[in-house]
Amino acid sequence: MTFSDRSADERVVITGIGPVTPIGTGVDAFWESLTQGRSGARRVPELIEAGLKVQIAADIPSFTPADYMETKSARRMARFAQLGVAAARLAVADAGLDLEAVEAERAAAVINTGGGGVTTIAQQSEVLNEKGPGRVSAMFVPMMAGNMASCQVSIELGLRGPALTSLAACAASVYAFIDSRRLLLDGEADIALAGGTESNVSALGISGLANMQALSRRNDDPEAASRPFDADRDGFVFGEGAVVCLIETLQSARARGARIYAEILGGGRSADAYHITAPDPDGDGAARAMSAALRNARLNPDQIGYICAHGTSTPLNDAIETRAIRTVFGSHADALAVSSVKSMTGHLMGAAGALSGAATALALYHGVLPPTINLDTADPACDLDYVPNTARDCAFDAAIVNGFGFGGQNGVAVLARVDD
Repeated sequence: MTFSDRSADERVVITGIGPVTPIGTGVDAFWESLTQGRSGARRVPELIEAGLKVQIAADIPSFTPADYMETKSARRMARFAQLGVAAARLAVADAGLDLEAVEAERAAAVINTGGGGVTTIAQQSEVLNEKGPGRVSAMFVPMMAGNMASCQVSIELGLRGPALTSLAACAASVYAFIDSRRLLLDGEADIALAGGTESNVSALGISGLANMQALSRRNDDPEAASRPFDADRDGFVFGEGAVVCLIETLQSARARGARIYAEILGGGRSADAYHITAPDPDGDGAARAMSAALRNARLNPDQIGYICAHGTSTPLNDAIETRAIRTVFGSHADALAVSSVKSMTGHLMGAAGALSGAATALALYHGVLPPTINLDTADPACDLDYVPNTARDCAFDAAIVNGFGFGGQNGVAVLARVDD
């Protein structure tokens, strides 16, 4: 089914996906883990050694920067930027795109984050305290700056179009899809590398979130700790990683015979204007963002078949998101499939929306819904079809991706299947 009445040069599609995640690097490994319901959570040695109350996270201990960039370049990047560059290279390769055939001034990088180089800040603070100011890295400030993922992708891949960054917390990389689509439709770029990256699995980052009572404390069973919508959920599992997608017009994709995963039909944003960490208890901001996204995509609620939920596994968030979905979709909410990939990957904060977007694009392409694992006990406040524990074959034509962040920033993207 084709939802758009626009011409092919006014339609924007995803043709490449580059995941570097706790459950797999590269499209094939990532998708296999999603459909098999594998968790990437584990007990992290650094957190154990620090004696923290929360000792689990979904990190990527196998990541090797030298596989994706020169060692000299890697040394001048914080880990979040290294992950972003790796994901961007994977997206280009997956799309089968020869960047030398693309006009560099027409290629954009939109790589968003929530925290940026927080681990670099922690490391250099230790250097300052232990060795003095003369030993602090001269590259400290540019390494820790949140815009450096976009800038390093642009430098490493030779992209000379716009390099943009939004620090929109957990909604950040949903914003990347929305903004990249607009860049192409406004004529500022022909292609965009869009996504998010995050790396803050550290004693400092974990301690702050643990003291906020946001994290699960299931240290003895990390793979079961992230359990969105389950009655026994006790917080999220912090994760790291990056996901970048290559976005181009449908006309461009068809001209070069590219595989098309999905179309980005539109998106919507809103602010709760309520609290710096807690969502609006009525779900008003989330509901307004979903409604705005549907209007922008020119769809009715009953044309959506699947929602890739924000679904963090916190008691408050999951119930409020459920309430917001019911507000927007009414009786059609009972016909929707809703799942949270964070049950497997943990919460990648600024990269979470791009990960969910990639999972949704793959779900549309393959006709398979990723499950919500660890969903064992029903919660009366969470009463939708969350695709519990097992992936499901399902032919559907359109989906939405939810991303709701600290400070009340909300982003929702609408994706659709593209007929050959």
